[in-house]
Amino acid sequence: MTSTPAAATATHCPYCALQCGMNLRPAAGDAVVEVEERTSFPVNRGALCGKGRSAPAVLSSAVRLTGPLVRDAVSGRLEPAGWDEALARIADGMRGTRARHGADAVGVFGGGGLTNEKAYALGKFARVVLGTSQIDYNGRFCMSSAAAAHQRAFGLDRGLPFPLEDIPRTGCVILVGSNLAETMPPALRYLTELRENGGRLIVIDPRRTRTAEQADLHLAPRPGTDLALALGMLHLVVAQGRVDEEFVRERTSGWDEARAGVMAHWPELVERLTGVPVPQLRTAVELFCDAPSGMVLTARGPEQQAKGTDTVGAWINFALATGRAGRPLSGYGCLTGQGNGQGGREHGQKADQLPGYRKLTDPAARRHVAGVWGVDPDSLPGPGRSAYELLDALGTDVRALLVMGSNPVVSAPHAGHVEERLRSLDFLAVADVVLSETAALADVVLPVTQWAEETGTTTSLEGRVLLRRRAVEAPDGVRSDLEVLNGLAALLGHGKGFPAAPEEVFDELRRASAGGPADYAGITYERIAAEDGVFWPCPDTAHAGTPRLFLDRFATDDGRARFVPVTHRPAAEETDAEYPVVLTTGRVVAQYQSGAQTRRVAELNAAAPGPFVELHPRLAERIGVAEGDPVAVTSRRGRAVAPARITGTIRQDTVFMPFHWAGEGRANTLTNPALDPVSRMPEFKVCAVRLEALATAPVTAPVTTQSEVTGAVSAETQPR
Repeated sequence: MTSTPAAATATHCPYCALQCGMNLRPAAGDAVVEVEERTSFPVNRGALCGKGRSAPAVLSSAVRLTGPLVRDAVSGRLEPAGWDEALARIADGMRGTRARHGADAVGVFGGGGLTNEKAYALGKFARVVLGTSQIDYNGRFCMSSAAAAHQRAFGLDRGLPFPLEDIPRTGCVILVGSNLAETMPPALRYLTELRENGGRLIVIDPRRTRTAEQADLHLAPRPGTDLALALGMLHLVVAQGRVDEEFVRERTSGWDEARAGVMAHWPELVERLTGVPVPQLRTAVELFCDAPSGMVLTARGPEQQAKGTDTVGAWINFALATGRAGRPLSGYGCLTGQGNGQGGREHGQKADQLPGYRKLTDPAARRHVAGVWGVDPDSLPGPGRSAYELLDALGTDVRALLVMGSNPVVSAPHAGHVEERLRSLDFLAVADVVLSETAALADVVLPVTQWAEETGTTTSLEGRVLLRRRAVEAPDGVRSDLEVLNGLAALLGHGKGFPAAPEEVFDELRRASAGGPADYAGITYERIAAEDGVFWPCPDTAHAGTPRLFLDRFATDDGRARFVPVTHRPAAEETDAEYPVVLTTGRVVAQYQSGAQTRRVAELNAAAPGPFVELHPRLAERIGVAEGDPVAVTSRRGRAVAPARITGTIRQDTVFMPFHWAGEGRANTLTNPALDPVSRMPEFKVCAVRLEALATAPVTAPVTTQSEVTGAVSAETQPR
């Protein structure tokens, strides 16, 4: 039975990296809890999008998993099982794989929605219990290019080096590849307040989105040319004598080398590459440089490219050359996407990192973390494969996989290939809230607690560490991810070191992160509750936290920000006669990420019932489709079908598809897994496609729930 508390519980939304504050209170009727405004939380001041307001719907036993499932060897169906059997099956699968093929034949795939405690415990479990280097997470698909560029330029990666409250007080914001109005609706007010205060807004996006409608200037480059655009604007800064020479001289290094590359990107060349007219380039530079302060904010548009690190680096160079970094109300920032995308990459579930954002290859970091864990530093494996490379190795080098909080069948690039790799595994276990498309392929599915049923911390895009509080009891057949790792560790010979209590795990995380770049040592549950979150780094309990980074020095050895020379290069896959149109992907306001949870909410499905292909009227006329007609979109990797949505707000050479759906409308069937050489980010945002009008309407695949199949999934979804 599910019970509700007697009073409202202050907590946070389970979705995006804003981590909006909300209260949960007992609900009348069949609902588990109801959401009410939490106006005291400074980030959203009570405002919530439809996803946040409707989040309690996923707590219903009608849509979520309520007991373990194991695949029957005879029927090939997923059948209900007890926890002891399910955990034993997983332990046996991992133990047997290790014995036959070695430790690195067992992989772990995590998620950017896991709490800090779960991300930390998952990384420790992989390296200490399994002894595998093969761990990464879906955050690699989100902000990894920005993280890599942050590290190269500033020596430290935190999504925003300043709090959101600074945005309305700056003079000009350049927003690159972000549609905040749909991806983070409560954050749009910061841009509205910016303009109300006299600040200027420049939005760069190939589509004239709801966010772009708010801008003083909208630039619509061809997808994949953001790097050229940044270089062209910086060329104009140099040519017009607008470089902040004093700032460059006193607080940066490497400008001469970076400047040489910039000068090869003159405005007329950039216009030919990007499609953005030179007068618009000049206007953008004037708006930004004439303002007393400014910020450059990027999101997935420029980052999800095979040159994403260099693209973000070019925008950082632009901010540095104009003196818009390391100063009040100025700087470069990344609008992190997933709910704990920031914390998720700080504490050890990323292939090359240890807790506290320490490098796995650093002997001192290994000694420190190994000391906290009570193991020999030499026992810790080295860096493993990045997310897509790990998925690509399934069934060959990696033979067994544990997935926690991710749905790569929908969210990974070249998703048809990833699905085949998952099916080829010797053993697959998935821990999730719902029976996702990935869980439906598993040998064992574990039902785990979700946001309102557990306590734990997340770290927002500001670097603010927050506390989600348990508001309701989970159904009897559900356990937390920490309990899962505790149980598996015990079965695999590690009865100690994996506590199930979140605060106990967090206290260990604090010790493990102490002295590292992402230092949480001074952050406690009590402080978070009292202060509405604490900004890291926070090295001790007397420290106030660090809302604003880099005001005195950057986090490099010499305290200077580094210019990194970059130059434009084509997308990994350019259009040609066979595939003449560019596909770009993204989100819509009523769905979230792979849609595993939001597609189970009636209110959200009514607003966004299925996939679509957005295209310009002239392109629609050329291929002979009208509004709502089915369109086949084909790339070199596969084919997707969805209804046409015709609008003049997109470039004529570009089509857009949201990526929230499985089935024949799955956008990631088409996307290119070409990887950035530094961040290992796939090129989601650019691939070449051709379009074809179809005679019959496409069919959207329904979501699968445990109750619909009464504990069984057909043998057609069997991975082997």
